[in-house]
Amino acid sequence: MVQVDEQRAISRVMDLIAIPGGSGGEQDVSAWICQQLLNAGVPESSIATDSAHRKSPAGGNTGNLIIRLPGTKKGPRRLLMAHMDTVPLAVGAKPVREGDWIRPASASTALGGDNRAGCAVVLTALLELLTQGLDYPPLTLLFTVQEETGLRGAKWLTASKLGRPALCFNWDGRDPASLITGAVGASNLSIEIEGIASHAGAHPEDGVNAAVVSSLAIANLQKSGWHGQIRRGKQRGTSNVGVIRGGDATNVVMSRVQIEAEARSHDADFREQIVAAWRAAFESAVAAVSNSGGRQGILTFTEEVRYEAFRMPPESACAVAAGAAVRGVGMKPVVQICDGGLDANWMAVHGFPAVTLGCGQHDIHTVRERLNVSEYLQGCRVATLLASAGELQG
Repeated sequence: MVQVDEQRAISRVMDLIAIPGGSGGEQDVSAWICQQLLNAGVPESSIATDSAHRKSPAGGNTGNLIIRLPGTKKGPRRLLMAHMDTVPLAVGAKPVREGDWIRPASASTALGGDNRAGCAVVLTALLELLTQGLDYPPLTLLFTVQEETGLRGAKWLTASKLGRPALCFNWDGRDPASLITGAVGASNLSIEIEGIASHAGAHPEDGVNAAVVSSLAIANLQKSGWHGQIRRGKQRGTSNVGVIRGGDATNVVMSRVQIEAEARSHDADFREQIVAAWRAAFESAVAAVSNSGGRQGILTFTEEVRYEAFRMPPESACAVAAGAAVRGVGMKPVVQICDGGLDANWMAVHGFPAVTLGCGQHDIHTVRERLNVSEYLQGCRVATLLASAGELQG
């Protein structure tokens, strides 16, 4: 069994969780990781930060952190990665340990184990190699930013800084035996209905209520099966109205509604069919509502591809190596396809498909979030094996 200093690994994840760093505010997390690497003897010249935050529409105070090491033995370069940011609910969390669980001290915050546990796993793997004097092939560590706000760090990654890794592994999830080899694609939909304002008591007939238009469209989508869980023969997908904004007063016919929605599918063509159905429903609703003068509202409908779907063959070198490492620590690997987005979605676009593994996260993005210590430590062992290419001898 691969050896990991358990107490240091646990202290490491608790220290990382305690650093505030939501999406766009990861600088202190990045600085802490860099200091641990420098303390362990990693040369400053091996550490770089890219400009992803300058390309992201969200801005931010730092880019992706990239560490490249030449290795002490021959072999294809390996990449280990995790994202540094947490959801806003976890900012300010203080971790406490109770037996085999780490939870937030306050009942009003999430923990932020998503994904500081992943960062701790990747960092632990390298520090164990250096502390134990283990040989390892050329390595790249990647700590991304802004994953929780649309995978923006991975999207705007300067991939040329990675050193052309041949095998890539991402830590972000619960089960350390799980190998996620594919994930769904998603599009964001920004929809605006510009109606016509009028006095709601004196002359409502002169107005076009944007809320009425929107309601007709959404009801149509629900009735026709294009909202929520979507099934058309063998094709599958989902869509959701997530945010609705509009209105100023009860005595004014609502003149504007803004809607934020999404569409998902593992099939890019079917996802576009979902988007087309949404566009048609809103166009139809706009045409169905007129004021007393025959005027209608105006629709602005915008799609932004958040990330594309990907799927790796189970026989790929990455999946085979990850499976061998999981078996090497006494677990049975389980190959899965994910219905959520991962940094791995954009890594595939960049030409570096990655298997995503778990590290003990439970009930993420909620005040019930907690980290299972045993599962986290198994994640550290799997990562150490993969970083050293030790699964090849297992």
